[in-house]
Amino acid sequence: MSASPPDARRAWRAAAPPERGYAGLTDTHCHLEAAAFDGDRLAVIERARAAGVTRMLVPGTDLESSARAVKLAAEVDEVRAAVGVHPHAATTWNSNAERTLRELAGHVGVTAIGEIGLDYYRMHSPRDVQREAFRAQLELAGELQLPVIVHIRQALEDTLLALSDWSAALRGESRRGVLHAFGGEAEAAAWATTHGWCLGIGGVITYAASGPLRELVQGEALMGNVVLETDAPYLPPEGRRGRRNEPALVARVAERLAAASGMDIERVIALTRGTAQSLLRWEPA
Repeated sequence: MSASPPDARRAWRAAAPPERGYAGLTDTHCHLEAAAFDGDRLAVIERARAAGVTRMLVPGTDLESSARAVKLAAEVDEVRAAVGVHPHAATTWNSNAERTLRELAGHVGVTAIGEIGLDYYRMHSPRDVQREAFRAQLELAGELQLPVIVHIRQALEDTLLALSDWSAALRGESRRGVLHAFGGEAEAAAWATTHGWCLGIGGVITYAASGPLRELVQGEALMGNVVLETDAPYLPPEGRRGRRNEPALVARVAERLAAASGMDIERVIALTRGTAQSLLRWEPA
C-alpha cells in the first residue's frame, strides 16, 4: 500500500505547483526531510503555503531521517514530525535503536510513531525481523500514547492482526493511527471504520487504475476516517508522474477525492483536516 522510503540516489524532476490552491489543506504524510528536497526545501514549503497547506506531517523511516524530521518540525511552523523505523530498515532495530527512538519521540513537535509496518513485497528485511520491529514500536507508541503511521505492502493480514492485538492490549486507550497509502482494499476499509482508524489517501486516487478506490469513497460513509497525504517525493498525481511529488500537490488529491465522493471540496478539506487534528492532536491552523 505504499512506496519505498525516499532514496537519495534517485534523480528527480520537480513537479510544477498546482494551478489552484484551497485554504486549510493538510498533508499527513510527506518526506520533506529526504535528500530529494535538499536543493529547494524552503521553496517547496513556500509552494505548499501558497497552495493553502497549513499542516504537514513528516515521518521518519529510520533513526537518521527521524532526527531530520524532528529538526524540521522545530524550524517550520507548519511541520510536525513522526519518528520510526520503516520495515525496510527493520534489521537496524535493537535496544539502542529503541532508546534513541524514545528520545526522539520526546521532542516538541513529534505527534506520532511512524513510518512503521510490514512490507512483504520488497523484503529488505526478513518477515520475522519486520514483525518484531513493528511489535516493539507499537508497544512504544502505546506507552507514549501516540498514534502510529502504518506502512502496508502485501502484508495486510499480518498487519491488521498485529494492530488488532495491540489495540486490544491497550484496553480501549489506543491513540489509533493511519493506514498509509490506502489503495482501495475493501478489507482494510472495513477494518479501519470498525476500529476507528484512518485511511491515508494520496495521489493514487488520481490514477486510471484506481477505479476501485474511487468507487469505495463514493458518498460520505468513509469520509470521517480519511486523511489526505502526498507521500512526497513519491506518488505524484496523474499528469505529474515521473516527477518529484511535493506537499502543494495535496490540492490535486483533495480535488479528485471530492469528485469521487460527490462532496463539495471545501467539505472534504474540512472533514479531513478535522480528522487529522483530532488524531494527531494538532492545534487548529
